[in-house]
Amino acid sequence: MIKKNYLFIFLVMILCTHVTAKNSIFIVTTINGNIITNFDIEKEVSYLKILNPQLEKLDEKKIFNVAKNSILNEVIKKNEVKKFFKLDKDIEMINKMYSDLYISLGFSNNLEFENILIKNNSYTTSEIIEKIKVEFFWSRIIFEKFNNQVRINEKELTQKVENIDNYKDEYLLSEIFFNKDVSLSLEDQINKITNSIDQVGFNNTASIFSKSESANFGGKIGWVEENSLSKKIIDEIKKIKIGEYTSVIQFGNNFLILKVEDKKTKKININNNQLLTKMIEFEKNKQLNQFSNIYFNKIKINYEINEK
Repeated sequence: MIKKNYLFIFLVMILCTHVTAKNSIFIVTTINGNIITNFDIEKEVSYLKILNPQLEKLDEKKIFNVAKNSILNEVIKKNEVKKFFKLDKDIEMINKMYSDLYISLGFSNNLEFENILIKNNSYTTSEIIEKIKVEFFWSRIIFEKFNNQVRINEKELTQKVENIDNYKDEYLLSEIFFNKDVSLSLEDQINKITNSIDQVGFNNTASIFSKSESANFGGKIGWVEENSLSKKIIDEIKKIKIGEYTSVIQFGNNFLILKVEDKKTKKININNNQLLTKMIEFEKNKQLNQFSNIYFNKIKINYEINEK
């Protein structure tokens, strides 16, 4: 125990001897003994701004809290992942996910992405690859634990496929996915979220309040075919125009607000089997995302978080 205490003090002394351009490094919080410093949060802020440039519009305190919560969530997921998987393994799929990430952000190659990371004093590419590994293996855990609880009504989806025409709508969507805050009434919680949307915009509000993995990207989901969406979601989306967001949509104990960023209609040659597969996959991912949120909240209570 004495050796561990000396080691902890030694690490803190090393951290505190470093100085950034603005101020000294200090401990912001600890989670089960893991130290999170202001320097860690500054790196996370820089990274999140690359993922979601709209964060620039938030005040420093809100950005700071978004980044801190992002790191805390990652520490919890990482600790759980390490119980089942080794993060030092090189996995080909992770490299593909990494390249998909920087391409989706508008960078044509790794060097461009790496240069912007360096310019913004953010993470190294190896650190980002580790982040991707954590999310990848976390998804594996959720799949293995809850896949047998996913319920898909294939008959209903098949009927939906058979009744579509050769024209389909696609929506560019962003989401705010949240669960009930025990400290607030649902009405107050929704008012808090909608007031935030009015003040700082939908994407920044997603970064602050959303529990989905899309939160780091400002809630951006991307283009989604209408046929892939449930009737409940479609009914709400049909009520609004581009640039507007839906009323709160309830799924069990979880809640969803969607914003239509853009819309397009195109003629298609329908392959019913492929379309059905897409619809099943979308519904499965939606349910697994709900299970992920439930499981995360369940294990989070086992972690001791100390604010400094």
